[in-house]
Amino acid sequence: MYAFTYETPASVADAARLAAAGGKPIAGGQSLLPSMRLRLANPGQIIDLNGIPELAGIRREGNALVIGAMARHMDVAASADVKAAIPALADLAAHIGDRQVRARGTLGGSVANNDPAACYPSAVLALGATVITDQREIAADDFFVGMYTTALQEGELITAIRFPVPKRAAYLKFKQAASRFSLVGVFVAQTDAGVRVAVTGAASSVFRQQALEAALNKDFSVASAAGVKVDASDLNTDIHASAIYRANLISVQTQRAVAQMLG
Repeated sequence: MYAFTYETPASVADAARLAAAGGKPIAGGQSLLPSMRLRLANPGQIIDLNGIPELAGIRREGNALVIGAMARHMDVAASADVKAAIPALADLAAHIGDRQVRARGTLGGSVANNDPAACYPSAVLALGATVITDQREIAADDFFVGMYTTALQEGELITAIRFPVPKRAAYLKFKQAASRFSLVGVFVAQTDAGVRVAVTGAASSVFRQQALEAALNKDFSVASAAGVKVDASDLNTDIHASAIYRANLISVQTQRAVAQMLG
């Protein structure tokens, strides 16, 4: 690694001050540290967020779950509140990476990084969540901008994410065998505002599949989802799968999610 200094702030205010001065926040380190080891990143100063109590915790607030940015994947997966309110979110967290990744990786770090194949962004988008930062609140539809790019400004820190509790939801992930990232992951949620379908792993960033949403809002059934031809023109083709294959997976995983929700 390149040489760097290491800071351990005890409050969000202290962390924000360091970040505004050019420091790089680190949460679970599952993405940043490998980049540093390969000398692909040279942050100069690391700001460790692990010692800030106000960034942790999971709580119910009315008809929403508020999950701290530093909540580990394993914390989300094991939380009784998450299992009771949004079991699909607990199930998603339980199948991220492997046990070591789940013990270190965090909700806020994953969402801020916006890896094109990460699982959490699909839950944030499908559930219509709100990303809470040290400066403002950002609606999910406005947050994910592009590959590894979000609406966060330089130095802005995620403090928590507020997930509205849906009527029902499901997440189906077709994993890349080696990395366990999503080749295609589909999160389907029935909310008070209607059905939302978010897809990860298939394009340069997480996105809502509006044709499937429209069909399922008219008729929430497996047959309705199966009747939608998913456009492959903006999807990824790489060594793992073609765009056409990913389009088919989006359809299949949506049908499976709907079937699971209908029970």
